[in-house]
Amino acid sequence: MSSPASRPVPPAAASLLNLRGAVDLSTLKQRPAAPAATGVPAGTGASAGNGPEGAQAGGPELRVDVTEANFQQLVELSAQVPVVFALWAPYSPESTGMLETLDRVVASYGGRLVLGAADIDAFPQLAQAFQVQAVPTAVAVLKGQPVPLFQGSADEQQVRSLFDELLKVAAANGVTGSLNAGAAGEPEPAPLPPLHQAAFDAIEAGDYEAAAGFYRQALNEMPSDHDAKAGLAQVELMARLQPLSAQDSEALRTLAADEPDNVEAQLGVADLDVAGGHVEDALNRLVAFIGRNFGPERETARVRLLELFDVVGASDERVGKARQALARVLF
Repeated sequence: MSSPASRPVPPAAASLLNLRGAVDLSTLKQRPAAPAATGVPAGTGASAGNGPEGAQAGGPELRVDVTEANFQQLVELSAQVPVVFALWAPYSPESTGMLETLDRVVASYGGRLVLGAADIDAFPQLAQAFQVQAVPTAVAVLKGQPVPLFQGSADEQQVRSLFDELLKVAAANGVTGSLNAGAAGEPEPAPLPPLHQAAFDAIEAGDYEAAAGFYRQALNEMPSDHDAKAGLAQVELMARLQPLSAQDSEALRTLAADEPDNVEAQLGVADLDVAGGHVEDALNRLVAFIGRNFGPERETARVRLLELFDVVGASDERVGKARQALARVLF
């Protein structure tokens, strides 16, 4: 069932930050099982007999076999740590490799992530809720909202890159827990700078304007604070997206298609594309607009493009390509 063309598509930070969620998981809610001491649903630790042959658990506290009975508890756990759902099927040869890789990588993060392995033959409602089109598929859940990660196979380096980005954005949304935080010998995480902590607290409360204010204050005090600069770009994107309904988004896309030189429409669709993980589409859209327009609209688009570079991350190769394309159209 896995599409030969499917490949890992690393999401932009903003795709994780748009936590308003297009997928409704509420229909899958079941009575939660009694919680285990580790915070993971009781009685669900993986064993050699669970999942495709050869997929071994990274540890009973970090790998859970997803059922209708424990699904809601895992969703609730995503307010503490991101939960990565690996949706697999017995008929998919790629499923074994994906689960083995995810087991190994999740275990290496020391309790900052949890893996939920879900056999979609046994739990078909989950595949429907996550709008899965091929297996295997990996989807994270953060604060109860799904975040697509990839379909098909992925090597360990790609998975680590995705998880590193996931954890950064989890922190930006106030999800900074660890299931091993109290374990002996585990160092306590370093406290955040006060203004960064205040910004994260504001994000947790849904007050993006206040969060942006704290990040601006941090930048006033230390203009070289790259984390504050990225955080400011992310919360400003979140604030722009927050009021948009699905109908608003569709209307905006229609307007942008009908009016390619409407700067506000092009900026809005670029926001939506970054938030949806279509980073190259978003960046290319703004570069093209800048290339064919002049005057204040061109500068407005250039400034927004630089902000989206901060959202996606300076080290992302798609940002590097877009910077080169921007230089070509400007000079």
